Amino acid sequence: MATNGAQEAFTPADVLAAVMTMRSGEQETKKQAHEYLERFQKSKDSWATIIGILQSSAEPEATLFAAITLRGKITYDLATQVPPSELPALRSQILLLLKHFAPGPKPIRVQLCVCLAILAIQMKEWNDVLQTVVQSLGDSPESHACILDFLRVLPEEVTEGRKITLSEEDLAARTQALLGDNADQVVQLLINYSQSSPAAAQNPLLMECITSWLREVPVENVVKSPLLEVIFNGVTGDNCSQEASECLCTMLRETADVDESQEIIETLFPRIIALSSKIEKITEEEDTDSLKALTKVFATAAESWVVGIARQAAHFRPLVDAVLECALRDKDRDVIEHTFNFWYELKLYIVLERYIQSRLELVDVYSKLVDILLKHLEYPRPDSGNENDLFDGDREQEEKFREFRHQMGDTLKDCCEVMGVTDCLTKVLEAIQVWTSKYANQVTDTSVPHWQELEAPLFAMRALGRMVDKEESIVLPQLMPLLVQMPSHEKLRFATIMVLGRYTEWTSVHPEYLEPQFNYIVNSFQSDSKEIIRAAALSIKFFCTDCKHLLSGQVLQLQSFYNQILDKLPDLSKEEITEGVANVVAVQPHEEIYRLLKTYCDPLVQRLMDKANNATDEEGKLALADHLQLITIFVQNVVPPSNPGQENPAVKYWQEVFPILSTVLDNFLDFTPICERVCRCWRNMVISYRTAMTPMLPDMANKLAGGFNNSREGCFLWVTSAILREFSEAREHVDQSTTESIYNFFEAQTTTFLRVMTQLQPKELPDVIDDFFRLLIDALLYYPQRLIPSHLLRPIFEAAIYALTLEQRDPLSSTLHFLRDLLSYGGDNPASSDSIPAAAATDIRNTIRGLLSTLGENLVKQVMAGMMITFPRDCFADGSGVLLALFELFPGETTQWVSHTIQLLPQGTVSLVEAERLMLKIKERLSSGDPSAMRNVRALLQDFTNTYRRRNVAPRDGLGQLEATRFQFSG
Repeated sequence: MATNGAQEAFTPADVLAAVMTMRSGEQETKKQAHEYLERFQKSKDSWATIIGILQSSAEPEATLFAAITLRGKITYDLATQVPPSELPALRSQILLLLKHFAPGPKPIRVQLCVCLAILAIQMKEWNDVLQTVVQSLGDSPESHACILDFLRVLPEEVTEGRKITLSEEDLAARTQALLGDNADQVVQLLINYSQSSPAAAQNPLLMECITSWLREVPVENVVKSPLLEVIFNGVTGDNCSQEASECLCTMLRETADVDESQEIIETLFPRIIALSSKIEKITEEEDTDSLKALTKVFATAAESWVVGIARQAAHFRPLVDAVLECALRDKDRDVIEHTFNFWYELKLYIVLERYIQSRLELVDVYSKLVDILLKHLEYPRPDSGNENDLFDGDREQEEKFREFRHQMGDTLKDCCEVMGVTDCLTKVLEAIQVWTSKYANQVTDTSVPHWQELEAPLFAMRALGRMVDKEESIVLPQLMPLLVQMPSHEKLRFATIMVLGRYTEWTSVHPEYLEPQFNYIVNSFQSDSKEIIRAAALSIKFFCTDCKHLLSGQVLQLQSFYNQILDKLPDLSKEEITEGVANVVAVQPHEEIYRLLKTYCDPLVQRLMDKANNATDEEGKLALADHLQLITIFVQNVVPPSNPGQENPAVKYWQEVFPILSTVLDNFLDFTPICERVCRCWRNMVISYRTAMTPMLPDMANKLAGGFNNSREGCFLWVTSAILREFSEAREHVDQSTTESIYNFFEAQTTTFLRVMTQLQPKELPDVIDDFFRLLIDALLYYPQRLIPSHLLRPIFEAAIYALTLEQRDPLSSTLHFLRDLLSYGGDNPASSDSIPAAAATDIRNTIRGLLSTLGENLVKQVMAGMMITFPRDCFADGSGVLLALFELFPGETTQWVSHTIQLLPQGTVSLVEAERLMLKIKERLSSGDPSAMRNVRALLQDFTNTYRRRNVAPRDGLGQLEATRFQFSG
């Protein structure tokens, strides 16, 4: 093992001072204290200091820090820093500390219980854990709390045992010894405690303890024990209703297999129903917490027994009614959300043909639920009476309400599936008609009484849009004329616009309703409300997309409206309305496309030039970049079909615009957003028009090459990648000379990148690395027979290894994906888009194997360093995928490379036993002949690197040998 340099000294006084600094110091000193404490937590010499702080009369904050640190030490450092002979002494020390902190503070006591539990998992010879703990802590009331805390955390910590460095076999054995063998004893302990006093039976800790052990103790054992009475008494009691309800919910979830749990359900069902008599009382008392606890119990029981409800709706009807009553009585919308999942689960069953009878029996429940939801959907009536501030300044409450409405919208869809669209929409229609009959004659220009009762059904109608077939002809023909006559009120107009935009598919087959709806949307742009204008732009997009053929006759009037309104809109609305009108242009006759593109886009191009001339500050440049996106939207959507050899009218127009885009690019080459937007536009041209872009390729390639060379922006590689893909050798109607020119262009871009990579550290160009390896993935896919034998392959491979020193997800993912694809060419299943001739495939395999024979160890070292230290979690799977590919190609050599890498790790970070156990298991798996051996090796490496990472969260001193070799390219 490598040495780790001189050990840093940590005195108790310095540690305590650092803890205090974290509470009240300046930012810079806090940062230094944080780094100091991080080093202290991983230090081999910190054990004594931690115990000393816990034994002293230090501040509670410092004591809690010491307890948390001790937990981390026992979890991660026990195997590498404490000899087995010293473990009993450590156990005795923790038991003494537990006795000392038994009266509290509770956070410290709990942390010490966790410490003892984690130690118990790792002390394989300690088999009388419960007896030792109970005897050591004694029989005082304080010790009872301590024992309950220990019993509560023990199953949780054993279940999380993957973070502890035990083998699978040892962990399974300790799980059995600590949990399986003690389950009956724990139940008896809890029964004895619950019967020791009335206060004990109402102790929240007791409920939490039962909940924790329900993952180990069969629920039947608890149901048949005195603990069941204790739990139900707790649910209705004053001291532990939340904890007892959670305990009961955990039990109920264990009975989800209704056939296996029939006897338990028969015991629990009447007791659950008996609780429903409490709903009215706690509602009258406005006891929200108790209502929430009861709602969770009813909803969990109903979810767990949903199959039984679907089979025997009449028998379980009281339970369904109890869930419904909780939803009904929830005046402040505090608990209804806990019922949503049940309504969804029940719907999934009763819409099936086999449960049609239950559907008929329960349809009235869903009908009542719609009425409840319509009431809950209403905006609040502000206490202040200020209609402009419905939530009295509480923005968090307003956001919560908006999110909550969309959840209710999903439940409305569930009701619709059970009741049928007609009945559900009829309720919306009736709600609008009721409001009209009561309040319509009281509406004035400035006041709409009780508008909340009108807006709620509008929102419901919008939520149901996905459920309504475009052929619906019973309710919507009655609703649509009402919508465009809504009173003038901002919330009502917004809701109406959103509804009309939601039903554009229906309008497309009922064209007689199009004109009044479209006019209503267009007139809404005169509003002073930004929210209404944004909604109107979104609706125009939907109208133009779904009714594009119906709007073809108005395509020129539409352009006039578009040009007039565009500058008044926010950026997102500009994009939405542009997408809409582009869809109408796209369906016009082929011979009209060029003229219409010119009509619509020339004003956009003129605005572009004006903005470019005035873009002197960052704000102006960003506005220019945003405007470029509008041109790109036309490129994406106006894609006329054209035959090979035939001029594409869209390409004809974009050829005229290309010099202007090039000039903009040249003038703002130092401003990334503009470079990216121009490149995105060109990339979409290639994707949209494909080989029809051939006339524009030479000029575009020159701009891309010059742009990348001068700016080092990765966006130029996006376009290169698209060109490479669309003009590959496998494409039809692409001549060989074009393909040759494009591949040469790609090699030139690659050479430029490799030169840049030589001059800079990877962390200085992560985005460019991301884009480069995305480009290489395409190059490898479409041109393997040219790229792999190329003189550039070795420097590309070295650059990939160098790029693995990054810590950002996207460039790492791209690099690892490229490496996995490249390594696949060393085997019999390459990641190619086409079959490769046998002779060429053999040459390619030999090339890859030759490359690995010289650079394989460097690759293993960097991938393992990444997985242990620097990779973000999302890259672990790809990192282990690279290692798996190496094991498949070179099992013996890769085993050696892994072993060499582990030997480079700093002393004390991995024990010799761990390292030897890993290598032994890898060799066993590789020699087993088992088809799943490689997957097992991958799992072993993932476990090892995860363990190392958890133990050593950040790189420590002495990792110098794991640093990547500096990349050099002289091409």
